[in-house]
Amino acid sequence: MKLIIRAGGALRQGPERDLVNDYLTRARGLARGLGFLDVEEQSIDLGKCRDRSAETRKIVSSMPAGSTLFVMDERGKSLSSRQFAKTLARLRDDGCPAAIFMIGAADGFEPADLPPHVRKLSFGTQTWPHKLVRVMLAEQIYRALSILAGAPYHRD
Repeated sequence: MKLIIRAGGALRQGPERDLVNDYLTRARGLARGLGFLDVEEQSIDLGKCRDRSAETRKIVSSMPAGSTLFVMDERGKSLSSRQFAKTLARLRDDGCPAAIFMIGAADGFEPADLPPHVRKLSFGTQTWPHKLVRVMLAEQIYRALSILAGAPYHRD
């Protein structure tokens, strides 16, 4: 199973880019040994999109068949790190080809253009800059893989 962060717009060089790269590198180091094929990031160019609906359609296009789609949304479900790890393990064990975590553009996603089976995840009800959502998501993927690998977890 692949773990994919798919985000609208590019994350340019800077501290956020460095953090995302660091966490994805760490996650990739654990992934194969846990039955995950890859951990990757996809930046979607939304420059020609004229509205939120077009942005949403572009981000959700071209998904591998059978993938589980997650939308990062403040109205979504908030999971503990252990719950998140269990979710990834369950998807892997069920034969899901990819878990795709989508981060929208500045105005979020157009609900009518989201697939009906999409799951919503939240990092809380606060508004977070998209750059930081990428960092937090990359970190949580790394943390989940660390938990699944049996690394000591400071909450135990």
